[in-house]
Amino acid sequence: MTAPPVRFLDLQAVYREDQAAYDAGYRRVMDSGRWLLGPELEAFEAEFAAFLGCRHVVGVGNGLDALALALQAAGIGPGDEVIVPAHTFIATWQAVRLAGATPRAVEPAPGRFNIDAAGVQAALTPATRAVMPVHLTGQPADPAAIAALCETHGLVLIEDAAQAHGARHQGRPVGSFGRAAGYSFYPGKNLGAFGDAGAAATDDDALARTLRQRRNYGSLQRYAHETEGVNSRLDELQAAFLRVRLARLREHNARRAAQAARYAEALAGLPGLQLPATVPGDEPVWHLYVVRHGRRDALQAALAAAGIETLVHYPKPVYRFAPFAAFAPDPAATGRSPSDTLCDEVLSLPIGPHLRLDEVDRVADAVRAFCRADGATAMPPAP
Repeated sequence: MTAPPVRFLDLQAVYREDQAAYDAGYRRVMDSGRWLLGPELEAFEAEFAAFLGCRHVVGVGNGLDALALALQAAGIGPGDEVIVPAHTFIATWQAVRLAGATPRAVEPAPGRFNIDAAGVQAALTPATRAVMPVHLTGQPADPAAIAALCETHGLVLIEDAAQAHGARHQGRPVGSFGRAAGYSFYPGKNLGAFGDAGAAATDDDALARTLRQRRNYGSLQRYAHETEGVNSRLDELQAAFLRVRLARLREHNARRAAQAARYAEALAGLPGLQLPATVPGDEPVWHLYVVRHGRRDALQAALAAAGIETLVHYPKPVYRFAPFAAFAPDPAATGRSPSDTLCDEVLSLPIGPHLRLDEVDRVADAVRAFCRADGATAMPPAP
């Protein structure tokens, strides 16, 4: 009998696990008659702030708005450069452009997916006003060293923590190192809604007030518009659902960590395969488990033939997309960059709260079979 497919992520399973709690949240909202800026949002903001150990969480419509509004509230705008990773989801760069600023790309640190302080230092110019590292795949992006660098140079640090709900660096939550952090609650995130949603987190009282104004047409109360703003409000239904997900977040992150450990043990030393490296003192939350292989497309096809769903995050550096070509670093304009190579090799294996360890073993068996048959020369381990 053919084994059922291994799905990359099964959000229906996430719903079914706590269906009664989600349904109760739906009923609370529908019975309350409050759809926006009501008690569910207030409760979620307080609960997520307590989870992160910060003073304020401001719910907004999505993760992109969280980053863009945080930059704007911090005073970043036209004429300012913001250092961003070359290898990330496009929303990081779009947030900079929505703030009116200019993105300046930094390539990932050798053997990593994230940028580090050395790369940021090398990219500084007189126009640099802010740095926005991304804790990509749930791995901290050198936040303590980047924060120290920002303090030395008088730069604003805004953390893109859209994939790192609950990750820690040196015992401290990511998102707590800068002026603010942006979170996405896109359904596939570790802490995901059942639609679009996001939030900005900060310990800065004045910044939080400005964020609350800007998300709601520049107003904290009806028809009292103190600043320019947008319509970006985390609605009551999504807040109610997020409260259920938040209550399970530590448990779900622990499941991801167990799956990542199982992959690491089962896939170690395979020819041609490079596993994700972790930094001592980091506690990643494994939003994604991303491997590298020089024949990535062939590996992906072999896994698909075995009934295993995989994804590529991300297929090209952001500056290879037409809207951002003008911001490509000079070396990348004429030749291949480290991000080009990375994007050709990355493959995300299934991981998430829906996945059983026997399914992890099945994925690992298929990867081992491909790598051994392929007979490629092993890639050097990450430093």
